[in-house]
Amino acid sequence: MKEKPNMDGEKQFQAAIFDLDGTLLNTLDDIAGSMNRVLVRHGLTAHPVDKYRYFVGDGASVLVKRVVPPRYRQDQVFLAKCLKDFLADYADNWDKNARLYPGIAEMLDGLAAKGFLLGVLSNKPHDFTKLCVEKFLSKWNFQAVLGERPGIRRKPAPDGAFEIATHFGVIPDKCIYLGDTSIDMKTAIRAGMMPIGVLWGFRPGKELLDSGARLLIKQPTELLRFLQHKST
Repeated sequence: MKEKPNMDGEKQFQAAIFDLDGTLLNTLDDIAGSMNRVLVRHGLTAHPVDKYRYFVGDGASVLVKRVVPPRYRQDQVFLAKCLKDFLADYADNWDKNARLYPGIAEMLDGLAAKGFLLGVLSNKPHDFTKLCVEKFLSKWNFQAVLGERPGIRRKPAPDGAFEIATHFGVIPDKCIYLGDTSIDMKTAIRAGMMPIGVLWGFRPGKELLDSGARLLIKQPTELLRFLQHKST
């Protein structure tokens, strides 16, 4: 656990907001599988699963644009077809290999015991975000679950983070935001929340620190030790 110095004094946090893919759930195999099947269907080359660590994070439409060859990236008709095909395939395969990361259950149990309000903010399409939370995280009371929705700016815009804080009735600086990418750290900073980078997800620690992470944690339960330290 590595924390940057807190120049603002200690805060008593009340809420925890999480990214979903790469933070709470390992969904990489299912995303890569669906996208690769679409690529092959269109006569294109599939990518190694590990490449998807950098393809994902900015929403489904950006994912499609990143995985196709450069000559197709301005072809809006082709991109729209691939996006439609990806969403259809993913609808049948989103839960085939997805799973909680080790230690997530213990972390969420600990936060619930502390009375934390829990939320999810993802760039995954909203319906899939809700499905994932309902299937894999129903044991815990996530009072706000938001994915990418039409007309709402996706992360790193802070709109969704503000929406969740307002729903909770908690001011942003009483919220921690956990994620595994630069997008998540930028979202937290723009929303005035505590940015915490997780090292078990899709991106390396340097990216998280360079994007403003105030704390890096290697294991989910390290979050509980950090909060215990802050409350003493």
